[in-house]
Amino acid sequence: MSHIPAESIDLVVTSPPYPMIEMWDDLFACLNSEIRKALEDKDGHLAFERMHRELDMVWDETYRLLKPGGFLCINIGDAARTLNGNFGLHPNHSRIMQHLLETGFTPLPEILWRKQTNAPNKFMGSGMLPAGAYVTLEHEFILILRKGGKREFKTSADKQNRRESALFWEERNVWYSDIWTDLKGIPQKLADKKLRQRSAAFPFELPYRLISMFSAKGDTVLDPFLGMGTTMFAAMSACRNSIGTELDPNFREPIISELDHIVLFSNERIKRRLANHSEFVSVQPKGKDDFKYMNHHYNFPVKTRQEKAIFFNPLSSVREISNDVAEVIYRH
Repeated sequence: MSHIPAESIDLVVTSPPYPMIEMWDDLFACLNSEIRKALEDKDGHLAFERMHRELDMVWDETYRLLKPGGFLCINIGDAARTLNGNFGLHPNHSRIMQHLLETGFTPLPEILWRKQTNAPNKFMGSGMLPAGAYVTLEHEFILILRKGGKREFKTSADKQNRRESALFWEERNVWYSDIWTDLKGIPQKLADKKLRQRSAAFPFELPYRLISMFSAKGDTVLDPFLGMGTTMFAAMSACRNSIGTELDPNFREPIISELDHIVLFSNERIKRRLANHSEFVSVQPKGKDDFKYMNHHYNFPVKTRQEKAIFFNPLSSVREISNDVAEVIYRH
């Protein structure tokens, strides 16, 4: 990421390889031979620390790249693993947070999101016997941090753009909760099983919400672990610019192939937001909290003055204009 200018990024949304999750062992070992030796020696503590030192370098770069007031959002899960017959937890989220604090980031309240599972026997260990079973890991963390103080919107144009980027009242109430239980993953259309595992893609809704919550239209969003490009597609859908970096070149073709579908997908997401708001309005009881304002663009009622200027820019087209560079045309 050295080619990206300092303080040019408004928001980072990413999910790195998870240290001490077995499917990423080879990736980390390729970055540092000491990691492979630690794993061969069954030294989980040393392997865990060495893996995180590789990630630390990425977090240092995000601090350099973020503008003052910019946000860093990291989706990360802890890892449970047995080494030398000893089962234990490797707390990835707290190790990352420790380094980010040392780097200079300001921590903000984090989000837990519960990953839905259909597994009937989810427990780990010996089931019903006391002191033999372990609590299951059914959630992941979204760490949220800011570089420096609160972002300022000084010009009239910036303030108007911020108003057009606002959320609906009912969205705010759900999205800014510290626990998300409604996210669902989608099947990954990848023939290569190993590639499908390495992508470990989070659901589209996760970066889409974070981008809508912590940036304004026209901002630039970075994902230093691009994978299947979910963050980039979410940024396109939300009328933001985006940059992604990825070590594995095998992800390129799946990402490029999805460009043909993002216009329809994004516009359907916009339609759902508008439809969900209209439904919310229709089921509200009449009374003192009646909707007092009208949105200027859609001519429907909204709860607060801050929602009057909300406007979602539909996508007209997406095309690759040069190698690994795509252009999105929006309707205004």
